[in-house]
Amino acid sequence: MGLPDIVTREEWLAARAELLAKEKAEIRARDALNAERRRLPMVEIQKEYLFDGSDGKATLFDLFDGHAQLIVHHFMFAPEWDAGCPSCSAFLDQIGHLAHLRARRTNFVAISRAPFTKILPFKARMGWTVPWYSSNGDDFNHDFHATVDEDGKTVEVPGLSCFLRDGERVFHTYSAYERGTDWVGSYSSLLDLTALGAPAGSSPVRYHDEYDE
Repeated sequence: MGLPDIVTREEWLAARAELLAKEKAEIRARDALNAERRRLPMVEIQKEYLFDGSDGKATLFDLFDGHAQLIVHHFMFAPEWDAGCPSCSAFLDQIGHLAHLRARRTNFVAISRAPFTKILPFKARMGWTVPWYSSNGDDFNHDFHATVDEDGKTVEVPGLSCFLRDGERVFHTYSAYERGTDWVGSYSSLLDLTALGAPAGSSPVRYHDEYDE
């Protein structure tokens, strides 16, 4: 890989100013795109999905854990694999403490098709505390295009899906897959995927051990 050109400080400042103008334009465009994403219509989930987790069986509604929004990480881990996808693992490594999302009335979980008996030891190996559920034997992954059939083969697809709760009604608001999630990782970028963003009444940013339950 070639190194950048060597220039004077004045030349660097001029080049940096030119790039900064483009960066600011990109930020404004991203803010507009986030606003448009929040205006997407939503569809009510009529189908009953059942997942296996640390507390037994759970429905999609249960996964909200009382919060207004839910972000699902479609973690690639097929039933026949012995470990989860390395790229999905790298993504989950960067998620950080969920208190920042939950203080904004948003929960985050991972879902894979592998049986929970395979997920549990791998999760322990990675040292993660993020809630992780198995959709083994359920249509969830196929219905949300995290598992697709291509040329006679079953293929896992990494992605994120967002859901919104209104009382006991659950709605699907957004999904993105593969390269469409490359820019996501911080709690604020995750909220940018949701219909409400940071919902009204959310707590201001604090140390993660200082949020009210």
